[in-house]
Amino acid sequence: MAGVVALLKALMGSLRDLLPIIAVIAFFQLLVLQEPLPHLVSVLTGLVLVVFGLTFFIFGLEMGLFPIGESMAQALARKGSVVWLLVFAFCLGFGTTIAEPALTAVAEEAARVAALGGVIVDSELTRDEYAHGLRVTVAFSVGLAIVIGVLRILRGWPIHYMIAFGYLGVVILTLFAPPFIIGIAYDSGGVTTSTITVPLVTALGVGLASSIKGRNPMLDGFGLIAFASLLPMMFVMVFGMMMT
Repeated sequence: MAGVVALLKALMGSLRDLLPIIAVIAFFQLLVLQEPLPHLVSVLTGLVLVVFGLTFFIFGLEMGLFPIGESMAQALARKGSVVWLLVFAFCLGFGTTIAEPALTAVAEEAARVAALGGVIVDSELTRDEYAHGLRVTVAFSVGLAIVIGVLRILRGWPIHYMIAFGYLGVVILTLFAPPFIIGIAYDSGGVTTSTITVPLVTALGVGLASSIKGRNPMLDGFGLIAFASLLPMMFVMVFGMMMT
């Protein structure tokens, strides 16, 4: 019974969160453009599916992904093996990123545009290799970023200095990277903070900070996502330099 109540609360929360988006679309479509919504039945069906999909996704995060991420981080911290903790952090970052639907979409679109622009040979094999290389590059960089973030929590390094120097590196690489890869690199930093990566990585940071004496989950548990956004930009620009 408690699970049903929690699910209904999550459903109402998803509907409340989507209402502003629905209101904006309806306002501009009906009052500004003054045109009826095309394919009204399909649009309404899609909105219902979005509400239920978002509800089940959030409910699943709270029920499964957040607890398991925190518990594994705490268990590894109690075990006292820094090496295994770092290996877990890298695999978590790599695995969640390579599975990101947003990254797959961006990589495939980048390969298509690169082929049309003459950057790579316009063939299915070349496009697939380019997209795969881009995905692996981003996933590897996120895995490394999570390792750096975990080391920061363990050692108590100040996050603001690390982020500042990281973005300085992004600016420097932007000056030397091929123009065609810069936009893709910046977008790659954004797609890593999506539906699969964020919940597990956040749970890892909070769980790890909660289990280490002298660490505050609020102050030290967050910040891993910042590294997961920063390093892909740098690595993708290097990827572009190697492709030219």
